[in-house]
Amino acid sequence: MEENNHKNNHQSCKTRLLPKRIILVRHGESEGNLDTSAYSTTPDYKISLTEEGRAQACLAGSHLRDLVSSHGHCPDWRVYFYVSPYERTRSTLREIGKLFSKKRVIGVREECRIREQDFGNFQVEERMKIIKETRERFGRFFYRFPEGESAADVFDRVSSFLESLWRDIDLNRLHSDSSQDLNLIIISHGLASRVFLMKWFKWTVEQFERLNNLGNCEIRVMELGHGGEYSLAINHSDEELLEWGLSPEMIKDQKWRIDGNKADWNDHCTWYLRSFFDNESDSEDDVERS
Repeated sequence: MEENNHKNNHQSCKTRLLPKRIILVRHGESEGNLDTSAYSTTPDYKISLTEEGRAQACLAGSHLRDLVSSHGHCPDWRVYFYVSPYERTRSTLREIGKLFSKKRVIGVREECRIREQDFGNFQVEERMKIIKETRERFGRFFYRFPEGESAADVFDRVSSFLESLWRDIDLNRLHSDSSQDLNLIIISHGLASRVFLMKWFKWTVEQFERLNNLGNCEIRVMELGHGGEYSLAINHSDEELLEWGLSPEMIKDQKWRIDGNKADWNDHCTWYLRSFFDNESDSEDDVERS
């Protein structure tokens, strides 16, 4: 029985069709980015893009098409979109979608779990200024906005989305063809994108706190490496990763993922284990003597 289970698991791994890339995109410039007082009269989910935001989304669409087609050198590729239900993300998708023909888009799904962090309902500007100052003192990850969410809350629902994403991949609900490069494009928000990366790459809260937000229509590309791991370092330079707030050790990990095998991760990332323990002993004898 155990041998049969092993064979079935091995067969499942062989037939799993992994996306070539998972791409995170923040929405274009919104009316709220331009003037924060907009949040005091307009519900957050109804905040729309500015003209500049629409232009940014169109430019991002061109960049994405060049990326997934390897600048025209890859003839057989497809995209599948996940999008936050907010007006600014859906509008960003509309502009990006203009750069893709129908045959290239195999699906799109509105996904509530990748929506913006909930800051409460209507946001009074002066009150929000004081609240955000308090958040800086308390810590950005665990601070919960009154009547809203903390980044930790967003992490929980994004983690749930990731579990669903893996089920979609495992069961081939995305209708992927092994002869085609599949690219998942997730159009979301700055914080949701950062906690997505945090969950995926097992970054700690301390590492999250150092991350900088994405700019409007800025893109993070996770590409599948040779050993089955996804890496940011295939499409992004060390300088970019440093600018985003990744430490040298985090960048080293991204580079290892280009060729690394998941089974060897703990052996490679000894720095990660050391971050949880003081003077970890190398042998049982050392543990007993201590």
